Amino acid sequence: DGVGEHPTQALLDTFTIWDELGVSLDVAGGDSKNAKTHEGQLIIVLLGDLKHGRTVHSLAKLLARSSIKHELVLRYCAPPSLEMPSHVKEYVEKFPNAKQEQYTDMGEAVKGANVLYVTRVQKERFENADDYENVKGAYVVDTALMESAPSDMIVMHPLPRVDEISTEVDSDPRACYFRQMENGMFVRMAILALILGTP
Repeated sequence: DGVGEHPTQALLDTFTIWDELGVSLDVAGGDSKNAKTHEGQLIIVLLGDLKHGRTVHSLAKLLARSSIKHELVLRYCAPPSLEMPSHVKEYVEKFPNAKQEQYTDMGEAVKGANVLYVTRVQKERFENADDYENVKGAYVVDTALMESAPSDMIVMHPLPRVDEISTEVDSDPRACYFRQMENGMFVRMAILALILGTP
């Protein structure tokens, strides 16, 4: 719904994190079939336009209320004018397993991170063109950032992208946004099957 929520994207994003990292859920059959198993905190950086980004609003809420067995750390990294809305942060605060941190420096935010979730600055959400020009390109994920990032940190993006992820990153095995997009088809097929009933 515009800048509000995007629940099916949050479901496919959560599935992607579970599948890629071997995250454990506190439900029957909740252990990932991934060969690697995640241990310790689950640190997720949400980067970019967090004010207008409906995907990150829904994802932060779903992760906070999910049955993930790991301590969840949500790091919000955005320009001051595009910070995560207070109503999202207040919702996340209700869940004791979720910790929230605020960053403006992308390099600092990714230290020790498991997931870097990138959003584009959406020009169509700005009433003033100057405001958009001031923040566009504030964060660009490139090979230099990836060289300093953890070797097992995955990079996600709801797509489409503009210039917030360099195309040079596409060949990095940690870039999972195309796999994430494919997961979207399967997750939405599953949702439709649950709603309409399987034949």
